[in-house]
Amino acid sequence: MTVATDGRPTNIQGQMTLQEYLDYDHDTDTWYELEDGVLVDMSGEHPLNCRIAVMLLFLFYRLGIAEQLLAIGHQIEVRSSSATCRQPDLIVHTVESDAALTGDDKILYLGLPSPLLVVEVASSTLTDSTSRKRDYENKPREYADRGIPEMWIIDPDRNWVKIGTLTDAAYQFETFMGDDAIVSPTFSALNLTASQVLSAGR
Repeated sequence: MTVATDGRPTNIQGQMTLQEYLDYDHDTDTWYELEDGVLVDMSGEHPLNCRIAVMLLFLFYRLGIAEQLLAIGHQIEVRSSSATCRQPDLIVHTVESDAALTGDDKILYLGLPSPLLVVEVASSTLTDSTSRKRDYENKPREYADRGIPEMWIIDPDRNWVKIGTLTDAAYQFETFMGDDAIVSPTFSALNLTASQVLSAGR
């Protein structure tokens, strides 16, 4: 392994392997995803994004989801030409996907059971075409390929929450805005509106 001028470790071809990415200690608060062997800085997100994820974590916990099945910071290996590993803002595990994480592992490798739900809080989709494609095209395709039954896309810039249900290997999304009550096929007991999500419950 070599190190690029910006401090990122790379192999001879200039790309990180998944194992190099997992072993990489960048010693900062920066959050990276690995896209096609390249570290992508994801730390520029609005603070609201983290608050939304935390609010939903507590909401699912109050619905009776066991705390060990709720995760922020876990990652999912995907099959994609644009990414190697994704880190959703929130994951709701199944018992099987949680059990597949052994020791300090925080990644669900290909072939391991997939979680029940992934939540992505989108950023800058009105102004950044790369972010828009990542959140609305790449990630839904990658998560669908992993067989994850439900995906949420929460977009504060567009003021909507999209709930995707996996149907015939692709997500069918329903859009919720304002005072619309969010309908989740997996979590029927939700008592939540789109505006409550977008404002992080405030």
